[in-house]
Amino acid sequence: MTEALELQLKTLPTNPGVYQYYDKEGKLLYVGKAKNLKKRVLSYFTKNHEYGKTRVLVKKIASIKHIVVATETDALLLENNLIKKYQPRYNVMLKDDKSYPWICIKNERFPRVFPTRKMVKDGSEYFGPYTSMKTVRTLFDLIKGLYPLRTCNYDLSQEKINTGKYKVCLEYHLGNCIGPCEGYQTVQSYDEQIVAIREILKGNFKDSLHRFKEQMKTFAENMEFERAQKVKEKLDILTNYQAKSTIVNPKISNVDVFSIVSDESFGYVNYLQLSHGSIVRSHTMEIKKKLDETDKELLELAITEIHQRFSTNSKELYVPFKIEIGENFKITVPKLGDKKRILELSLRNAKYFRQERFKQIKLTDPDKHVNRLMKQMKKDLRLSEEPRHIECFDNSNIQGTNPVAACVVFKDGKPSKKEYRHYNIKTVVGPDDFASMEEVVYRRYKRLLEEESSLPQLIVIDGGKGQLSSALKSLDALNLRGKIAIIGIAKRLEEIYYPGDSIPLYLDKKSETLKIIQQLRNEAHRFGITFHRKKRSNNALNSELESIEGIGEKTIVELLKKFKSVKRISEASLDQISAVVGNSRAKKIYDNFHQK
Repeated sequence: MTEALELQLKTLPTNPGVYQYYDKEGKLLYVGKAKNLKKRVLSYFTKNHEYGKTRVLVKKIASIKHIVVATETDALLLENNLIKKYQPRYNVMLKDDKSYPWICIKNERFPRVFPTRKMVKDGSEYFGPYTSMKTVRTLFDLIKGLYPLRTCNYDLSQEKINTGKYKVCLEYHLGNCIGPCEGYQTVQSYDEQIVAIREILKGNFKDSLHRFKEQMKTFAENMEFERAQKVKEKLDILTNYQAKSTIVNPKISNVDVFSIVSDESFGYVNYLQLSHGSIVRSHTMEIKKKLDETDKELLELAITEIHQRFSTNSKELYVPFKIEIGENFKITVPKLGDKKRILELSLRNAKYFRQERFKQIKLTDPDKHVNRLMKQMKKDLRLSEEPRHIECFDNSNIQGTNPVAACVVFKDGKPSKKEYRHYNIKTVVGPDDFASMEEVVYRRYKRLLEEESSLPQLIVIDGGKGQLSSALKSLDALNLRGKIAIIGIAKRLEEIYYPGDSIPLYLDKKSETLKIIQQLRNEAHRFGITFHRKKRSNNALNSELESIEGIGEKTIVELLKKFKSVKRISEASLDQISAVVGNSRAKKIYDNFHQK
């Protein structure tokens, strides 16, 4: 552990918030939430982790960044957004789609309550949308723990219940449902639960807390201590949940909070929805400037857009300065107290979002991207130096005909097409990939040595151990063994072979290193196949011209440049052919086609 990292650990706050782990290259490894930042982060460095990936993660941590928020629930929302946006390697990936989750109270007798991503216009009530399915599940688990609700989709009309059509299921025997399907629970009793659930979803816990306290007191007075204990457990759950989700004064309800930070090109608007002192929703929007708009103009635009997107009906807005969006809203510019603190929290989120966007821009900087990629490839492929210059070889032949080879060149992870080379196989007879590879590698690097050109840091051979061994023979003959790193990649399982090592290396299928090697291999294959097809095509076209005595390759090339095809040459007049190759050769060509 470095001194800088130790200092960071010592100065971490004890507030709730989100922490981010980065490696020595500045790459984001992991995002997590904590009720106590210092306690949580220190646990990574003081515990003996049984899980191997956690140990690897801790070894890679070079620096820590954090953001302090007001509550653990706020931290959960922020953690979720960061994971979905930056997808750190050591986080569980979260699905990010455009359909936000809701909690539905179904429009039916004995209404069901369930999370959903689809809104059906059948009179049902939908609460949300929420920015995180994790938040929905937390809230839904709380509701199920407090109130026994049915989960079946039966039509519980009074007529069907009276006829005994349904029987109670396992949920009844587990105590999760009172059994309205057999008439064990009245509509009035069930609807009282729905009213309480509706208030909880709105962020109002007051009525539920009062109700459970009265129930617990009644059971205790009647000496029903077991039932009183169960109610007390529900009361504790609700009390604890309220404590986690309370941000400011619980009297602040049905309020939308907006803040903005901007620069020359973009504005960043953060939106928090408050209900009875709890964060119901958090969202940050990026707006690209077109005509050097002011913060006031951008904020007014964003408020209108967010209200439409989330269908919010809040009539009071907390904003950093006066705005004009119509007479239907009460606009408050907080100066002191809880209102000011919640606006500052929103502003902090907007600033944090902007900072993260800047980090993304830096990552997309070409020079930094190349440096990071080269370091990653050096590490992944166990090289002694960064592979700034890579060359890849591939053989092409079909049933032994027209054997050719291709060499493609990548510089700084990108194709350098002007340095691509084709090779006709000269010393090998028949379809012998191993001997062909040996010839081509030898010819390539013999020439580079003679011309005193720069050598690559890495050679990639398209093939397994056989082709790699053949290429190594050429490097040995040129005394380049050990001076240039060389690997082979087998096509079927993307196995990477090293000289003298029978066990292949398997890279992560999503790694950038493997993608670069695959791109090299595919490019070499494409380049080689294109040359091979062209050669076969030319051979087929030129065969008839080559059979004419006294007609050489140079004459054929001149004719094809002029007439484009053998067919057109055969149809040309003697004068037309003479104008290209002279009278003597023209007569031989003309007679060849017309005598036939």
